[in-house]
This record gives sequence, structure tokens and C-alpha cells, in this order.
Amino acid sequence: MGWFEALVLGIVQGLTEFLPVSSSAHLRVTAAFAGWGDPGAAFTAVTQIGTELAVLLYFGKKIGSILKNWFFSIYKAEYRRHPDARMGWLIIVGSIPIGVLGLLFEEQIGHVFRDLRLIATTLIVFGIFLLLADRMGRQDRDLDQLTVKHGLTYGFFQALALVPGVSRSGGTITGGRLMGYNRSAAAEYSFLLAVPAVLASGFYKLADIGDGQGPAWGPTLLATAVAFGVGFAVIAWLMSYIRRHSFLPFVIYRVALGLLLYVLVFTGVLDPNAGPVES
Repeated sequence: MGWFEALVLGIVQGLTEFLPVSSSAHLRVTAAFAGWGDPGAAFTAVTQIGTELAVLLYFGKKIGSILKNWFFSIYKAEYRRHPDARMGWLIIVGSIPIGVLGLLFEEQIGHVFRDLRLIATTLIVFGIFLLLADRMGRQDRDLDQLTVKHGLTYGFFQALALVPGVSRSGGTITGGRLMGYNRSAAAEYSFLLAVPAVLASGFYKLADIGDGQGPAWGPTLLATAVAFGVGFAVIAWLMSYIRRHSFLPFVIYRVALGLLLYVLVFTGVLDPNAGPVES
């Protein structure tokens, strides 16, 4: 992987990680369109460390309060009723599904799930699910109404993002909207819930960087740094945008991209397994 390729993929990662359009799909598709090798699951996981650092910065005060109150709640009873202590426990509960399923399907995540036909399908199908969830039923719950059951349900929706094209934010926001949470609450919990899972995955995959089969350290670090800067700007924009607007533009984009992928694959312009994993 060259420096220019890393720069482009870092920008793509930062732009798409928090939007409900799937960053892993966009890294895969961008590489295929450009004729580059598949950057691979390890590169995707490590560059996501950059975007999660952006979450830590943007929600720093909130995350600091969650960590403090959760820690004290372990051995001080008076902290156990604090909303942020409770949020800490719910984030742990919600992180269980993706942790378990990520380990069980590690091989498929790195290979089978990266087929462009599957990515096209998940882009379209889960885009439609997001549209339906965003428009149906009661949707006025806030995060102070989050329950253990809801936290676990959020977690299963997040785990769907192990398949490129689903979108981590899109999946969890869809789950939140189906359970009746407003857009801001669904997005905020989506970002908070992603932190432990994404950081754990990224650090777990660090061993695959620069080992002769994975991408080199230098370009990967560049992409991660770029993803951090771009990702921070995108979080700030998205949290403002969703207070006034629906997710319809993202749904239209997902469906259009999925259909384009189908056309390019089935007309032979793109191989569904285009590009070996980058080394």
C-alpha cells in the first residue's frame, strides 16, 4: 500500500465511519474502483482507532463522567443510581454480542463477507431498514430510558456491522429507532457503544499490520491519523444535522451505490472479489 492510497482511504474512513453508509464497505469499494488491492479487515479495524479517538474527543466530558461514575459504582453504593454509571454498565452489556460474534466469524469477516455482491445487497437492504425504522412508530425516547434489554438489542444491531455494507452507526441507529429512541439519542448511544468494540478490534488487529501479509505500518498510521481529523468534523456535522433532518439522503445514497455495484459486477466491469488483500 502506497502513501497516496493510504491518504485516500484515511479520508474515506473518516467521512463514512459515523454516517450510516458503512465505512468498511466504502474502503472495500474505493479500493476496487481504483484498481487497488483490498485493504483488508486488519487495515479497516486499525484505521477505525483513529475515528474512535475522534469520538473520545468529541464526547470527552460525557465519556469521562461515564468512566468515573461506573468505576465508583463498583464499590460505592451511592454511585449506582447515577445515570452515567448505569450507562457504563449498559455499554458493557451492549458490547457483548459484537465481541462474541466477531471472534466466532473472524475468518468470514476477513474473506467471505468482503464479496462485492454481498456488500451491494447489505447496502440496499439495510438502507431500506433504516428508512422504515426512521419513519415508524413512537420515537421520542431519550437515553435516560435505556434498559438492559434495549442495550443488548442495540448490541445485536451493532454486531450486524461485522458484515461490510451494514454500517455500525446505521445498524445501531436502526435498532434505536425501532425501539422508539429519537435520532439524537440513537446516534449518541451508537457512537458511545462503538468505542470499546472498535478499540478492542483495532488493537487486536495491530499484530496483522506490517507482518509481511498485511499493509505496512507507515501508510496505516497515516490513514489512521487522517481518519481521526476527518472523523471529528463529521461527528460534529452529523449530530447537528440529525436534529433537523431525516436519514433519507443516506438511504438514497446507499441504494444507489448498491445498485451501481450490482451493475458493475454483473456486467463484468468489477470482479466481486476484486483485488487481493493488500500486502
